[in-house]
Amino acid sequence: MEEMAEQQLTKLAALTYKASEELQLWDTELKNTALSCIARCLREHKAEIFCVNQQEVEDARQAGLAEAMVDRLKLTDSRFEEMVGGVEQVVALPDPIGKISAGRTLPSGLKLYKQSVPLGVIGVIYESRPNVTVDIAALCLKSSNACLLRCGRESLKTSALMHQLMQEALRSLKLNPHVISLVDNPNRELVMHMLRLSQYLDVIIPRGGVTLQRLCQEHSTIPVIIGGFGISHLFVDDSADLKRAIPLILNAKVQKPSACNALDTLLLHRGICRALLPELLEALKAHQVRIYAHGELYAQCAGYPYLEQGVPANFDEEFLSKALNLALVEDVREASEHLRAHRASHSDAILTDSREHAAYFIRRAGSACVYVNASTRFTDGGQFGLGAEVAISTQKLHARGPMALEELTTYQYVGEGDYLIRN
Repeated sequence: MEEMAEQQLTKLAALTYKASEELQLWDTELKNTALSCIARCLREHKAEIFCVNQQEVEDARQAGLAEAMVDRLKLTDSRFEEMVGGVEQVVALPDPIGKISAGRTLPSGLKLYKQSVPLGVIGVIYESRPNVTVDIAALCLKSSNACLLRCGRESLKTSALMHQLMQEALRSLKLNPHVISLVDNPNRELVMHMLRLSQYLDVIIPRGGVTLQRLCQEHSTIPVIIGGFGISHLFVDDSADLKRAIPLILNAKVQKPSACNALDTLLLHRGICRALLPELLEALKAHQVRIYAHGELYAQCAGYPYLEQGVPANFDEEFLSKALNLALVEDVREASEHLRAHRASHSDAILTDSREHAAYFIRRAGSACVYVNASTRFTDGGQFGLGAEVAISTQKLHARGPMALEELTTYQYVGEGDYLIRN
């Protein structure tokens, strides 16, 4: 049975690879027509999509899935509109393919330039967010990349329905539906097989927790782009506006606790702790945020109803829930050292009215996205005006931050001559 499933996956990857050859010949107008048709089809079937999704959410709760994962799984009116609106926004964005840069004529007479081209076939392995299925499909199609998608078991029914609708939209235009392919078998062993399909896939993008990221890094024979996991930090400097700081901290922590850009560790400058802490605790209590207070802060937070003694291991935990590390530091330098010690790579922020401290923090942070006086929740393709993102890349090669259209391309050198011969 497992061998048969692997054969089916190989066949699907081969069909996707073949479809990618056709996709690379679609012009911008055809790609935009296809995307508009997809958005329209999804809107027309919203009620059906919600019915399936609501059943999956209920099944996940019955199975005892963590509430953070259940929240990621759930489609709401606003999330559905953000998802479909993202497709429409991608239509309006410039086509990244064929962009020419660095053109020059060499002494030999060769006219040389760089031209952006698609990566080819992108394999994306992700967990419980069904909206990712549509986000990835839209970005890949506009950037002339075919995609092979493997979602989590919990969101498979919702993702499969939306995938079916997207393929129906493509068929209605007499276009190859396999430019968007979905692995509909939830067997986790197939992930290992997918990671070895280097003859058909050009890149793997895992979008999930650290376990998934490590699995892909260690076992893939295909280049892997790491993204979507990271501890987010926020440092409140002694020059910060404390009244304005509290709403921002709340936004970073509770607006969507299950998001990868939600705040995990709050670092307070020792000099402002007494002034900030009472009001901050009241605000966090209203949202039932569990605080892991480190060092002397544990005693200072006495009486807070959702309090635990912080341990060092907590600093390396991505909570994805209403939980927060709270710790004191002496200054911006110690805050920066904390980020480096705990491998900050995703989204990190400083609240400060000091340009010098802001500049220092930016230089020292190793993060893909660094913010000054802004919430970490802005790390998002839609918020960056990119339509959506395939993932938030936290590595340092090829792409960093939200991976949208530009980041789903590579380039080729094109040389033009007049029957030119090298001497």
